[in-house]
Amino acid sequence: MKKYRQVLIAMGGNSSANIISLVQIQRKALDRLGALGVSVQTVSRFYTNPAFPAGNGNDYVNSVVEMVSDKPEVELLDALHVVEGEFGRTREGRWAPRSLDLDLLSVGDEIAPNREIWDDWYSLSLERQMAEAPEQLILPHPRMQDRAFVLVPLCDVAPDWVHPVLGRSARELCESLPAKDRESVVPIPETRVVNFSQGV
Repeated sequence: MKKYRQVLIAMGGNSSANIISLVQIQRKALDRLGALGVSVQTVSRFYTNPAFPAGNGNDYVNSVVEMVSDKPEVELLDALHVVEGEFGRTREGRWAPRSLDLDLLSVGDEIAPNREIWDDWYSLSLERQMAEAPEQLILPHPRMQDRAFVLVPLCDVAPDWVHPVLGRSARELCESLPAKDRESVVPIPETRVVNFSQGV
């Protein structure tokens, strides 16, 4: 019997100053993910926020997608990389501007590759974060609890999702961030939460 699990994905991009163009890329990416066998359930509103680190390119457009899938984590990551490539994503450097960034935030309650390695990446200093990237998939994403541009849209689609290591909900994690961080994530007018599972 196939085991379907909740999958959370963060989408982002800042290769253009044209916000509408970046939103359209992410909407088209959703169609491609569906074609690769991942069932899209809910999509957050789209948001703008300043690039990180500060001054590192155009503002980002970000969103979060809730999906369900029976695929192993590595297959999901491969599918995300395929879609990124189709939309012109190149990896030219850490936090370089990109047309489409698809980050696997969580897959069910999976802690990967194991708790010890997850703890190492969770406790990484900002200086090392700026210089290092893991060579293997780390789940849940070890920086998601620090990022308003992830947690604000995540609360649109799964506010009650509980972090499998920290034991706190998306809403609690978001509310624990500084107000200025949350306020820097601004909804794009006329975008809305879309729930495909209810046919909306």
